[in-house]
Amino acid sequence: MSTSPSAHSGLLDARQTNAALPASALADEIKSLLNDASVRVPPRLVHDLPGGGCLFLMPAHDQRIAITKLITLTPGNAGSSRPLIQGDVMVFDVASGERRLILDGPAVTARRTAAVSLLAARELAPQAMGPLLIIGAGVQGRSHLEVFAQGLPLREVWVASRSAASARQLADHAAALGLAAHVTDDLDRALARCPLVVTCTPATEVVLDQALSADHFLAAVGAFTPAMRELGSHLCRQAHLQGRVVLDSPDARHEAGDLLQAGLPVDHLPTLAQCLQAPEAKAETVRGPVLFKSCGWGGWDLAAARLASRP
Repeated sequence: MSTSPSAHSGLLDARQTNAALPASALADEIKSLLNDASVRVPPRLVHDLPGGGCLFLMPAHDQRIAITKLITLTPGNAGSSRPLIQGDVMVFDVASGERRLILDGPAVTARRTAAVSLLAARELAPQAMGPLLIIGAGVQGRSHLEVFAQGLPLREVWVASRSAASARQLADHAAALGLAAHVTDDLDRALARCPLVVTCTPATEVVLDQALSADHFLAAVGAFTPAMRELGSHLCRQAHLQGRVVLDSPDARHEAGDLLQAGLPVDHLPTLAQCLQAPEAKAETVRGPVLFKSCGWGGWDLAAARLASRP
């Protein structure tokens, strides 16, 4: 089996998977997928495992390819050499039934999550040029840094993390990408400086509850179950009353712990697809802060597979 990304029939490791998913192209593919009537994404299956882990099964297809993402999430691996998320994305040809590609599951998850945030920022952020504040310096923090740096005209990034060493490491990576980089433990100061914000923490406790300004765009990706949250109720309610709250997909209506625990009317909140289809929802026509709540969806994995498997 070939390990070359160009072969489109083999097993791609994390580096090769990332190389097959350029940030801007992936954001464009996600936007295209949202306008593709052939896309079908059944509800994902989540099985609880002994010891607190979970097994995720996420299928999807369009007219050309069918995929299944099979990954494990193992919180007990935190602080060890083993990753929290492990698994693969299997890609099949619809017409022949043949397996075409196996993508690295964690790489797809990190890359497509950040690319969805990038698309939302491009379309909805009042000030998409930044500076950018990243809260949480793990895998998603790094992925959002790289994708936003590639897809937006960023010049400056601020990093906040409970781990000073992790924050400094991510800031050093930002500097290596040519950005002015700062580590901070003063979120009030950083928020005043940064109209773009990403929260990508383990979501075991509230990390941000400050009021947002009218020019803020916040992508919250750390919490993806009803029991998880990283945003406080005050922030969520203020964004809803003074700006708008947008969901990455309809599935977030029963998964977005931040919003559910804040008592927001999730059934009436718009999705990213609905905003893209409504000219009046563009950033230049709507005032107030934007809270983009991302919980993940199999369609985002399908978009990644479409891009990676295209000749």
